[in-house]
Order: sequence, then structure tokens, then C-alpha cells
Amino acid sequence: MTQPTRHTLYHRIREILDSARAGVARSVNTVQVCANWLIGREIVEEEQKGKKRARYGEALLKDLSRRLSTDVGKGWSVRNLEYCRAFYLEYPLLLGERNSNAVRSIVSLLSPVDDRQISNAVRAESWQPGRLHPNLSWTHYRTLLRVDKTDARSFYEIEAIKYAWSARELERQFTSLLYERLALSKDKKGLMKLATKGHVVQQPTDIFKDPVVMEFLGLPESPRLVESQLEEGLINNLQAFLLELGKGFAFVARQERLTLDGDHFYIDLVFYHTVLKCYVLIDLKTGKLTHQDLGQLQLYVNYFDHERRTEGDGPTLGLILCADKNDAVVRYTLGPEQKQKIFASRYKLHLPTEAELKAELRREVRQLSGATVKSAGKKVP
Repeated sequence: MTQPTRHTLYHRIREILDSARAGVARSVNTVQVCANWLIGREIVEEEQKGKKRARYGEALLKDLSRRLSTDVGKGWSVRNLEYCRAFYLEYPLLLGERNSNAVRSIVSLLSPVDDRQISNAVRAESWQPGRLHPNLSWTHYRTLLRVDKTDARSFYEIEAIKYAWSARELERQFTSLLYERLALSKDKKGLMKLATKGHVVQQPTDIFKDPVVMEFLGLPESPRLVESQLEEGLINNLQAFLLELGKGFAFVARQERLTLDGDHFYIDLVFYHTVLKCYVLIDLKTGKLTHQDLGQLQLYVNYFDHERRTEGDGPTLGLILCADKNDAVVRYTLGPEQKQKIFASRYKLHLPTEAELKAELRREVRQLSGATVKSAGKKVP
């Protein structure tokens, strides 16, 4: 047997083994999810008679925890049983009709055959948020149970499946309020689309978030932080940065040099967006954004539009990532035409608390509302 043939055979066998392992892991995850849902169903439907909390619920769970821990082993704390109960209450149609026979459900839904049927249903695009998906583990669902709003939970389910988020990545995206950050610039139809289709990129405003959370850099908040440190950190953590930027970003270059009549300029980061089919230029500012910063980025964007853009490319977009900004300065510097091409977002070097992020988003809403009222010629309240 020749060396190339052996090499090909090895890779075919590796593919078989890797697929088998992935299938086993997915099957185990699906079985655990189904079992926990059914346990929650038994607690709610049989013991609580369908009510969210029986009068004796706490004593019931303590007794169940004690007996299961003795007979089955670890993993059946009161807290875990509470998760099972909440799982059934928040996902009542996960496995189909609520009132199907529990014993028949256990036999059919936990079998390998049914797992294949579920996978086929997913491939046939019949899956909907709130229904079982084999790529979501129990750890995924535990995070999803912490999402209060139904629309937001549906969004996170769709995104986790679409982009194969690990449980840890889902946790990060939820903790950083990804849904709320994307929803900030959406109208009613846009919000509905987030909840039913996930994050769909159709125009430039769809690809930029504010704030951009970059806690993965491990950099401290410091007035001595310089752009080169920030850039180095982003390059060293490019995969995490791409996840934060979102769908469609492909890295092209760092410190891209432009030469204009002997003067040299350097763009910090250059990306290409594969959905919008355009270059995205990112400039980093560790201080407060100024109108000069915006003017510099306008220069870069105009240069790329004239010198680098080819047939089939959309207009070049620019993003300034800054520590702070004055939205009025951004609005009046850019004007109505340029604000469709150039954007400014704050960056956060730590994962803010939910309260901090919500306060930030409320501030953004007030800024947007103020701009809308002014543009209509009305007095801002």
C-alpha cells in the first residue's frame, strides 16, 4: 500500500471515528435533556397538578433529592430539581404535547431511533424555538432558563444553533446582553425578526454593536492604555474578537499603510464582510472620540472606496472603537450621508454587570430619541 493511500485511509477512518464520537455525545446530551424535562413534568403535572409551585413544593423537592441522591448518586440536589421543574414550565412543548403519556414518552423519546428522527426533523428545517434540538445540551438550556423574555430566549436558541455556540459562549453572549445590544437600533419588525430568525445582516447598521465587550483581552481599565496595546490584544485574541463582532467578518490586515503624495497613514485593522461584500476599517482610540478622529476615518473610507474597492464590492464601512464618545459630535460631524458608512462604538474591557449594561443601553436610547426629535424640528424634553 502506497504512502498516499495509507494517508487517505487514515483520514477516512478518523472522519468515521470523529463523527461517531460526536454522534454519541449528541445522543447523550439529548437523552439527558429529555430525561430532565420529563422529571420536571412529573414534578409539575403529577405532584403539583400543573401549578407553578405546590404548597408543599419545597418539602417535596428535599425528599426527592434525599432519596435520589441515596439510590442514584450525586447530581440530584434541590437546586437541580428546581432547574428540571423550571425547564418543563418554560419549555412545555419541548417534546410535543403536554398531556402525552409519560411512560410512552420515556420509551420513545430517549431511544436512539427517535434521536435520529429528531436530527432529520432539524435538517428538514421544521425546528422552532422552544422545541428540542440535539445540538443544545443541558448546560445550554440551564443558561437559557435565565433569559426572562421569551423573544430574547428564542433569539439565543437560534443563534446558539446557527453558529454552534458552546455552552460557555452562550453564557458570555447572554451575560453581555447581546440581544439588547442588537435590539437597540431595531424597529418593531426588526425585533420580531431577531426573535424568529436570529441576527440577520441586511444593511450596515445590522453589523455594529454599541458597546463592544472585549473582556477576553484581560486588559485593565487604565488611562495609560495605548492603541498599540489594544490592537495587539485584539490580534492575539482574534477568534474571540470575531465572535464579538458577529457574523460575516473576515480578517484582512493590521496597520494597513496608505500613501498619499508621500504622506503615510496606517489603518489599525482591516476586515472584509462576507455578507455585505464590503471592506470594514476599524480605528482604535483609547481616549474620548474627537471630530478629528472621525475625519481621519473618513479619509480612510474614501481612499478604500476609490483605490481598493472592486466590481461587486459594496461601499466601504468604517468603525471607531473608543473608550468614550459624544453622540452629538458624531452626529454633527458625519451628517446624514456619512452616518450610513461610518460608525462609532464604545468598547468595554471588562464584562459589565447587567445593571451597568442596561444603564448604558438606556443612555443610548435617550440619545437616539433626542436625535429623532431634533430632526423633526421639535423641542427635546
